[in-house]
Amino acid sequence: MTDTPDVTTGAEEPGMIRVFLVDDHGLFRSGVRAELDRRVPDVTVVGEAGSVDEAVAAIRHLRPDVVLLDVHMPDGGGAEVLRQLRPELPDVVFLALSVSDAAEDVIAVIRAGARGYVTKTISGSELADAVRRVKSGDAVFSPRLAGFVLDVFSERPGAAPPGDPELDLLTRRERDVLRLLARGYAYKEIAGELFISVKTVETHVSSVLRKTQLSNRYELSRWASDRRLV
Repeated sequence: MTDTPDVTTGAEEPGMIRVFLVDDHGLFRSGVRAELDRRVPDVTVVGEAGSVDEAVAAIRHLRPDVVLLDVHMPDGGGAEVLRQLRPELPDVVFLALSVSDAAEDVIAVIRAGARGYVTKTISGSELADAVRRVKSGDAVFSPRLAGFVLDVFSERPGAAPPGDPELDLLTRRERDVLRLLARGYAYKEIAGELFISVKTVETHVSSVLRKTQLSNRYELSRWASDRRLV
């Protein structure tokens, strides 16, 4: 069961930064909303959603200034929201807010168009400052993430090589499923190996097929082998 997107109605004060929350954990969204709405006078939360489809529809309707975007969600996560909305809403700024500090997660959403990436260990005041900064055009990263982001996206000699743009679109869990699929595991075996349901495996495979624009598991296996995931 997915959460119904929550949209705040009514006029906001001039100069307020309008924020939309995307996270599949309702309790976390409630905490962020309370922190920003009650304690930050120049920021207001205009809506929230717990899934990609809900988020895309609501953001298109509301056109917020800043979207706080979770990276991992069951139906595709932050990179998928960005893929659908970034080209058509260039004035909306996306800031990833995630529990993950994995390099592949950071790189995937930055490549997809996020303006920054902060982890959920951030304080309320730091989050408010990050919202203001991305709204004004700055790129914002949690301190420990900034270094490798600069390395990956720098063109200077000795910088880390850029990743595969298609591979960067996959979440860590999607890569895990794909790796086992390419090794010949059946869906039931993948589910047992990763401690998830067969239905969840099917969902991840469908998502990978959509993102890679491939047709079946055999093409996926070859694709994964070419990228040395096996």
